[in-house]
Amino acid sequence: MSQFPISFEFFPPNTPVGSEKLKTVVKDLAAVSPEFFSVTYGAGGSTREKTLNTVKDIAGMGYEAAPHLSCVGSTEAGIAEILGTYREQGIRRLVALRGDLPSGTATAGDFRYANELIEFIRRTQGDDWFIEVAAYPEYHPQQRYARRDLEHFANKVKAGANSAITQFFFNPDAYFHFVDEVRALGVDVPIVAGIMPIHNYARIAQFAQRDGIEIPRWVALKMEGFMDDAASIRAFGIDVVARLCERLIAGGAPGIHFYTLNQSALTLEICKRLNR
Repeated sequence: MSQFPISFEFFPPNTPVGSEKLKTVVKDLAAVSPEFFSVTYGAGGSTREKTLNTVKDIAGMGYEAAPHLSCVGSTEAGIAEILGTYREQGIRRLVALRGDLPSGTATAGDFRYANELIEFIRRTQGDDWFIEVAAYPEYHPQQRYARRDLEHFANKVKAGANSAITQFFFNPDAYFHFVDEVRALGVDVPIVAGIMPIHNYARIAQFAQRDGIEIPRWVALKMEGFMDDAASIRAFGIDVVARLCERLIAGGAPGIHFYTLNQSALTLEICKRLNR
């Protein structure tokens, strides 16, 4: 189990203090030899400079960084400029997303979907980039029809994606069923499991409700029963997530991508449980 690939995701810090703290988190997590660190990108590019600076920091520390790049609200010229900037930094891995328009913005720009962004990158840049895309084991929260969501995912892969990372989930059967379904559509790229350590149960539950993610009833009831017992919540959360990871790895998941929320302690504890 010690050889399976792992990676970690951060969001760009808003302050110089946050940036310095994140460098410490990167060093802590680097101890378990991740493949890369990804950095998120705000709606419509709202964190563009912060994402770039965070990626520069990580790359400057000698680790592989993978910036998120969302296309909604962007132009072809703007995307080409961003790619040129990353190229100068030696960055060659991207997480290509549709993304969301910032509130109050009416125009979608030159791209509607992530597959169009990927097609543009491949058409103008060739195979220089390793492109990750998003996958939704419990289906995209804005998609009413599961079959259509599977087809959209397959279109992203056909456009030139190398690998996929799932939205976080707690039901391993949803992941395995999703993988089986897209394999039947001819998708053969690795589909890495995205996992969220339970740093703050109320916050995770809010994310899950917003994005249509199932938290098993027994987990929710037990968490709510702990009330303000922080130690029990932490221990139980580690146990739930570590067991989830163990089942995924045993079932053939090609890797684990941790949504760290810019913290290292819980993720490192889970990695220790997984013999990393």
